[in-house]
Amino acid sequence: MLGILPVSRSIDWQHSIAGYWSRGRWASSIVAFEQTGVVSLDDLLHVDAQKDALVQNTRQLLAGLPANNALLWGARGTGKSSLVHGVLTKHAAQGLRLVEVSKDALADLAEVIEQLAHQPFHFIVFCDDLSFEDDDTSYKTLKSVLEGTVLAHAKNVVIYATSNRRHLLVERTSDNAQSKLVDGELHHGEAVEEKISLSDRFGLWLSFYPVRQAEYLDMVNRAVMRLVTHCSPARSSDPVFAPDHYRLEALRWALARGVRNGRSAEHFARHWVGQQLLNND
Repeated sequence: MLGILPVSRSIDWQHSIAGYWSRGRWASSIVAFEQTGVVSLDDLLHVDAQKDALVQNTRQLLAGLPANNALLWGARGTGKSSLVHGVLTKHAAQGLRLVEVSKDALADLAEVIEQLAHQPFHFIVFCDDLSFEDDDTSYKTLKSVLEGTVLAHAKNVVIYATSNRRHLLVERTSDNAQSKLVDGELHHGEAVEEKISLSDRFGLWLSFYPVRQAEYLDMVNRAVMRLVTHCSPARSSDPVFAPDHYRLEALRWALARGVRNGRSAEHFARHWVGQQLLNND
């Protein structure tokens, strides 16, 4: 009978710097990512204030000092998730590790943190691209953990979350239906207070915004040179990879997608570099 039950997979934190919480029918566990992408903080441009704040907060965690849970919110493709992974890359040698917990697994968040609390490492519990609809009550688990005793006892764990929404939950006009004036002061309805209170439980808020054209082109240039250097170092000085050769193409690429951000810059760089290297083989 014992042979029928699945063997629980465990992660070796000495050899893995990142894993994810895997929910199983019989048991759940932290599973190592087979491949972990390396993100350099130097490649993240025009988010210096956000970068400095998150690095400082993480250094406090690694030093065993008080540190905040962080909410990185703002426009899509602006480097929120990349910043978290860049911080992991920078500090992995100092014992920093990451566990990704999907929104579907938030109910297990307390169990995840309890498993990490006694490890000889420091952990980022990463919740990526969070948002909650009206009928989704899983946010209550996150809310209770952020201010509950579980996280308070785990001095080696912080929660970093990303979202396109500052308040994580959908806010509707009807939420203000019960608002009223008391002595000249507007008092929001309880629904509004409930939705705002989740974001308030993150001690550190980092905001990300769409970039200007010059900043977008800076990101394209950095991404192109990084990819060329990685794929074909001998061609890094080839004039075809000089910014003047692809500037208009990069702008058209962003215009076609209706957005200028780090993600579109990376996608264009892959297109341009791959195309040039293939055509000149």
